[in-house]
Amino acid sequence: MNTEEYIGKAESALLHTYNRYPVVLDRGEGVYLYDVNGKKYLDFGAGIAVFALGYHYKGLDEAVKNQVDKLIHTSNLFYNVPALEAAEKLKKAAGMDRVFFTNSGTEAIEGAIKLARKYAWNKDHGHDHEIIAMKHSFHGRSMGALSVTGNDHYQEPFKPMIGGIKFAEFNNLDSVKALVSGKTCAIIMETLQGEGGIYQAEESFIKGVRKICDENDILLILDEIQCGMGRTGTMFCFQQYGIKPDIMTVAKALGCGVPIGAFACTEKAASLEPGDHGTTYGGNPLVCAAASKVLDIFQEDNILDHVREIGKYLYEKLEEVKDKNDKVIAHRGLGLMQGLEVSCPPSVVINKALNKGLILISAGTNVIRFVPPLIIEKEHVDEMIEILNACLNEE
Repeated sequence: MNTEEYIGKAESALLHTYNRYPVVLDRGEGVYLYDVNGKKYLDFGAGIAVFALGYHYKGLDEAVKNQVDKLIHTSNLFYNVPALEAAEKLKKAAGMDRVFFTNSGTEAIEGAIKLARKYAWNKDHGHDHEIIAMKHSFHGRSMGALSVTGNDHYQEPFKPMIGGIKFAEFNNLDSVKALVSGKTCAIIMETLQGEGGIYQAEESFIKGVRKICDENDILLILDEIQCGMGRTGTMFCFQQYGIKPDIMTVAKALGCGVPIGAFACTEKAASLEPGDHGTTYGGNPLVCAAASKVLDIFQEDNILDHVREIGKYLYEKLEEVKDKNDKVIAHRGLGLMQGLEVSCPPSVVINKALNKGLILISAGTNVIRFVPPLIIEKEHVDEMIEILNACLNEE
């Protein structure tokens, strides 16, 4: 079949919840993707920040294949070795005490919300507890995750949301303080907002929120689903602030393409008991073998050092683009999670880039997002910049 035939079959079989690009991807190698016609694309989207190690990273494929030959699924009625190994490594990487494996980031948020509400319920058996979330945030599309997503556009068709959610202004500590009450059980936010437009938490803000939580016995939930797993130059973005959440969520690059997420917590916040929460597939041997190997690779191959080096280079090159092109309004981000705010529709630039063999994605309404595999080299940044400039300079 040709591309048009593949797309036609997909549109007749799949629920139309995505406006997909007219490309049928077939395979990947390193930091490049290839479509069914053999066209090559430099990947600066990484499956929305998932493929941190690119395609066919040495050792990862083998770990998954080896586990397929041993055991794929057991259910959580039994222990399995890959889950235990992955949990220990994730605990150490994040400085947490307890881990629950999920199938996705959205499910990790659901678990974090339940954890916080159960913690508060254990104190007073009340059902009127509140969570403070941030405007312009994004935490997922299930009903719980959508309820703490600060964007009415996503929520409107599905209201009413779950109750007890209030929204503060990101990086405005006074707006958080104004919402805190005796009913507040948790404050949730992304350490670095992704879908909202690549906005990093200011140090005074995140430390101020941590202080509020400490003084009022409120749990701090940090969403590291996109900005975690080395993307900003530390294993988790919050580690750059010298603070620690009570609960954190992670997914995307945790499995580098294998569907796994997790929420992790301190011993203090570990409120869930048998029967409170569960998952059929979460934490099965296959996905945990992948996550365990990913965590090994990050340490053994000095991925974080590489991200800091290449992230700095990417920042410098995008600054040059901003300074030379009046279509670029602002540049922000950290490590290999950066964005250019543009005056033209991002989709125009993204589609032009796609035609020239470069995959980019957007964030918010006017930001071009750069979240490539963490293994890119300077030559890949240069290749991307050349195409980006050409697209921005075209009328």
